[in-house]
Amino acid sequence: MAEYTLKVRRFQPEATDEDKRGAYWDNFDVELDPTLSVLDGLLQARDGEDGSLAVRCSCRAAICGSCGVKINGQSTLACKTQIGEAAEEAERKADGESTTSETGKPEIVIEPMGNMPVIKDLVVDMESTHWEKYRRVTPWLMPSGPPPEREYIVSAEAMVDVTQSVACIQCGSCVSACLSMEADPDFIGPAALAKAYRFVGDPRDGQTTERLYDLANDQHGIYDCTHCFSCIDACPKGVAPMNQIMRLRRLAGHDHDIQDVNNGRNHELAFVKNIEKKGTLDESLLLQESFAPGIKGKLLPTIRSMKGLIESIPTAIRGIRTGKMRSVPKLIPGVHHKLPGDAQDHVKRIYDKTEESRIELNLYVIGEGGEEEGAPGAEGVRAEDITAAAQAEEVTPS
Repeated sequence: MAEYTLKVRRFQPEATDEDKRGAYWDNFDVELDPTLSVLDGLLQARDGEDGSLAVRCSCRAAICGSCGVKINGQSTLACKTQIGEAAEEAERKADGESTTSETGKPEIVIEPMGNMPVIKDLVVDMESTHWEKYRRVTPWLMPSGPPPEREYIVSAEAMVDVTQSVACIQCGSCVSACLSMEADPDFIGPAALAKAYRFVGDPRDGQTTERLYDLANDQHGIYDCTHCFSCIDACPKGVAPMNQIMRLRRLAGHDHDIQDVNNGRNHELAFVKNIEKKGTLDESLLLQESFAPGIKGKLLPTIRSMKGLIESIPTAIRGIRTGKMRSVPKLIPGVHHKLPGDAQDHVKRIYDKTEESRIELNLYVIGEGGEEEGAPGAEGVRAEDITAAAQAEEVTPS
C-alpha cells in the first residue's frame, strides 16, 4: 500500500459556507495499492472523508465511459488510470508548492472534464454539449429502398472500415480535450463526427451524400477541426476521432466533389498544391489559392472569393506578426525559399506514390501479421508492405 494525495477541483452549488462558494480545491489523502485506479482513490475519499464528493462511475472497467475526468491536465477515464502511474506523472509535472502537498508528495490533480458545464464537483452536464451534438449528426441508419423481409445482410469485410468508430463508448474525453471546441463552442466536435463516420461508412446507409453535404457546409462542421491531435491522445478506446473527421473530409471533397460554402475543400487543395510544388508551405499564397484558385480565379474573382480574402486580412496580419509570413515581401507571389538539392523530387515521389496506392491506415483494425489489436496497421495492407513500398521509393515512412 502507498499513500497518495488527491487534489480535487470542486464545485458545490448548494454550499452555504462562504469559503466554498464557486470553484475551489480540496485535498484528500488516500492509501491504496499502486495498481488500483484513480477512481478507487476518489471513492475511498468519498467514503472515508467527505460523502458529498460527487463523481460519476458505473462499470469501473473502462466500458461504460461514465467516469471521465481530467487527471494531471489530461482528459481520460478515472477507472482506467492507475493511481501509481498518475502519481509518477504528477511528480514529473511537479513545480514547487502549487503541485506538492504539505507532506512533500506530488499531488494528483483531478478536475471535471473541459468544454462542458460543471453540475457538481467532477460531474458535468454532458446533455447540453456532448449529447446535443451527438444527435445533430443523425446517429442512426437511414437505408434506401424498401426494407428486406428479415434483416439487412452485410459482410464482415464491408464493416471493417467503421470498426474503429464503432468502438466509441461516448465517454466525452475527446470533447473535453478538443481545442477547436474550446475556441468555438458551436463546433460539432470529435465524438459526434466520429459517430457520423460510423454511418457514412456503413454500406447499408442510403444517405451518404446527404450526410456529407450537410457536415461539409455546416460552418461548425468537418472543416472546423484544426488537427491538434488532442482527441486522439485523450481517447481511451483508440477511436482516433480526428482520423474519422479526415475521412469525412476526403469522402466529401475527393470522392463526392462537394464544394462547400466554408471553402474548406479549396483550402485543402491549395495546401496540397503548395507543398507538392514547393516542399514547404508558402503562407503568402495559401489564402490566395484558397479563395481564388488558379489564374482564372485571380483574374476573374467571384464576389464570394473577394469577400473571403477581405475577411482574411486580419489572419494575414497575425501571420506576419507571428512570423508565419516572415516579411511583407513574402506576400508577393513567387518569393519563397526552395528545398535544397533534389529534396523536392523526393516530395513529388511521395505524392505520386500516395495517389497511386491510396493506402489508408486504420489504427484499430490491422491485417494479418500485425503485432496486437490496437497497434498501427493498414486496412487490407500490412504495415511491412507499406515500409517496403516506402523503401522502394527511397522514402522513410513517418
